[in-house]
Amino acid sequence: MIRTLITSTALAATLCLPAFAQTQQNEPTLSLSESATVQMAPDFATVSSGVVTRAETAQAAVRANAQAMSEVFGALRRAGVENDDMQTAQLSVSPVYSDRREPNQIERTIIGYEARNQVSAKVRDTDLVGQVIDAMVSAGANNINGVTFGAEDTDDALNAARREAIAGLLAKAELFADAAGFELCGIRNMGESNYRPQPVYESRMMSMDDGASTPVAAGQLTLTATVSADFCINQ
Repeated sequence: MIRTLITSTALAATLCLPAFAQTQQNEPTLSLSESATVQMAPDFATVSSGVVTRAETAQAAVRANAQAMSEVFGALRRAGVENDDMQTAQLSVSPVYSDRREPNQIERTIIGYEARNQVSAKVRDTDLVGQVIDAMVSAGANNINGVTFGAEDTDDALNAARREAIAGLLAKAELFADAAGFELCGIRNMGESNYRPQPVYESRMMSMDDGASTPVAAGQLTLTATVSADFCINQ
């Protein structure tokens, strides 16, 4: 008797599921999204720089590159960058070709080899970024890939952006309901996406004779929280 009751109840629930799903699907909803942005000062910078060397043989190119990179690493240490804040980002050796064009064909000849070694250095004092770049260039770095800024702890700033975005989202939903003449009966689902763009910075390489460091502006980090939700509607 118990087994029969359970089976019948389960069957009834199963038969009701499609109708319930259809009802849920047909109910009107209001889909909205809202974004909020906050700014904060960065507390570190990452400098990507390295050395590119060419030679007739791969061995000679690698040897010259290793010597130059040893000077770059030494310059970073003297500028106050810790060993744990340096990381090799790229290391490669590739042939250099000379293309000679003939009628209906291109003849490629290896004329040398190029070695590349790239290091990523974390500078924990953003006021010293220009001096660190100058030190690397003076030591032999000839390939500056760029500077990015970041912060160790962005949780509080991002949470502030979330709160502002959610408040704006609820206010927008109330506005829609008031203007269109319906009532909100709840939130069916809610989600978010976060965007952490790097700040725009200005950097120009200067002659080392003018006694000035390469100017680098840290600017502000911008953190954006975007919140979206589906609201159910009572018409």
